[in-house]
Amino acid sequence: MFIKRIFVLIITLAVLSGLFISHVHAAESPQELEWTDLIPQGFNPDEVLAQYQKEYDIDNLSDDDPRIAELTKKLEALMKDAPVNDSLAGKTVRLPGFVVPLETDGEKSSEFLLVPYYGACIHVPPPPANQTIHVTTRDKKGAAIRQLFDVVWVTGVIDVEQFSSDLADAGYTIDATKVEPYE
Repeated sequence: MFIKRIFVLIITLAVLSGLFISHVHAAESPQELEWTDLIPQGFNPDEVLAQYQKEYDIDNLSDDDPRIAELTKKLEALMKDAPVNDSLAGKTVRLPGFVVPLETDGEKSSEFLLVPYYGACIHVPPPPANQTIHVTTRDKKGAAIRQLFDVVWVTGVIDVEQFSSDLADAGYTIDATKVEPYE
């Protein structure tokens, strides 16, 4: 009887150990994302822009037409409130992008925006909120950033959370466990 109990205990521990190891392995294997994965299915910004194109007859408006200012406000609101993909919330992900530092000492950055293209937020208008990610590093010293618009891989837990700064509005945040150069 004693041997049977020990045998059951050993089997139980082996099964639980296997579950733990598979859970740890799953946590170590982030889902690699592309920027299009951040846009929810069914949302097509091109359709919205086509609607505005028709509504305002953009091709026939002059630069000083007051409807241009009205259209600009609508487009800015669309960019700020672009819908996000809620199914990503809480997942461990890996995503490449360009760094726009928010907190930096010139060599490391503990807080930055991750954007899909060079020049976003500074040289050109910011991308929509569903294409901008606010990243904070778990290491409060920050991640090594070689230069403005450095290209990196960011790994961490993504959440659907609004963030606003003077540079852009983000629809996501990532608590980064790893930031590494894009090679």
